[in-house]
Amino acid sequence: MATSVFNLETVFPDVQIGDPISREVAYRLIRVNDQQLPELLAAALATKRKFKSNLITYSRKVFIPLTNLCRDYCGYCTFRRDPGQPGAHTMTPDEVLAVARAGEKLGCTEALFSLGDKPELIFPEMRDALRHVGYNSTLHYLEAMCELVLRETLLLPHPNPGLLSTEWIARLARVSPSMGLMLESTKHLACHDDAPDKIPAKRLRTIEEAGKQKVPFTTGLLIGIGETLKDRVDTLLSIRDLHERYGHIQEIIIQNFRAKPEILMRDHAEPSHGDMLRTIAVARLLMPEMNIQAPPNLSLPNYDDFLDAGINDWGGISPLTPDFINPEKPWPHLNQLQLRTEAKGNILRQRLPVYPEFVPALTERKGLLSEKLAIAIGAACLARSAA
Repeated sequence: MATSVFNLETVFPDVQIGDPISREVAYRLIRVNDQQLPELLAAALATKRKFKSNLITYSRKVFIPLTNLCRDYCGYCTFRRDPGQPGAHTMTPDEVLAVARAGEKLGCTEALFSLGDKPELIFPEMRDALRHVGYNSTLHYLEAMCELVLRETLLLPHPNPGLLSTEWIARLARVSPSMGLMLESTKHLACHDDAPDKIPAKRLRTIEEAGKQKVPFTTGLLIGIGETLKDRVDTLLSIRDLHERYGHIQEIIIQNFRAKPEILMRDHAEPSHGDMLRTIAVARLLMPEMNIQAPPNLSLPNYDDFLDAGINDWGGISPLTPDFINPEKPWPHLNQLQLRTEAKGNILRQRLPVYPEFVPALTERKGLLSEKLAIAIGAACLARSAA
């Protein structure tokens, strides 16, 4: 998207490049009209360049859907299944390892584990499947599969396991350098009425506990699921507040809802391209130094406009596996992603699942990491610096 001549002082006199904007200013900016949008983007881009230069990163990954059985029923989800439904599946250790090894051959450094939240609590079939492979819970199985990937490959696990207790954050942090949980919204929304693990206060507690344990953490917003513009700002500010207290939020994802024929929200309006641009820009102005990403596959063909709004990361991109959460939206080819990124004057660079600036925090936690993870992080950092 082309921007107009930058005239920040005239259009937004209360925005100073590099200084986080206030809640009240954010409420106003996220509502700017189409005529003012170019100036908002210019302010966000200038802020991004001040703190992140012209570097845009991504993580080359394999997507490992450990199980798609889930006890939550979200109105927008096509990933989850009940036992017996077509496509319901829990991966075996051999399947996990086969995907990880194939990704390693293609230069991947991340094994992204996605899974349903605690399906064994409501499905006896999941309890039987776990007993068959020798584990008591989905989290025990996830922990073991992270260890397996570390032991048998050079990939680093990044789990997205849902709500976690203090104990489970510590256990998974031993076998993964970073982890994630989408906050989505701090407002309880109708799409989560049948999703006990999507209560905002519970998700905030998990993110906060990760901060107390100094675990590099990924979170973000899912926009267009019934929240207001004010709700989006409030959610961003909740994330900012947690990061100011604990310093552990390694990136914020701004993700857009996409309607699909098979979901309850099939007739729900999707957020517009302008909605995404405004939300990304306001996120950048609220958190000038933060890593902010938006998934390119959900906004084809115009995803490169997000570069104008202030992102500095494309998230995980796989040369092997689909986006199992949005399988109808393939990743852009890495060559195409590089061409589009560089066309706007940027440099595209591969990163690890844990951002470089968060590696020192892992070093401080070395005694809490498994030996395999500590070795893997050192080897991966060495390989990246030599690339």
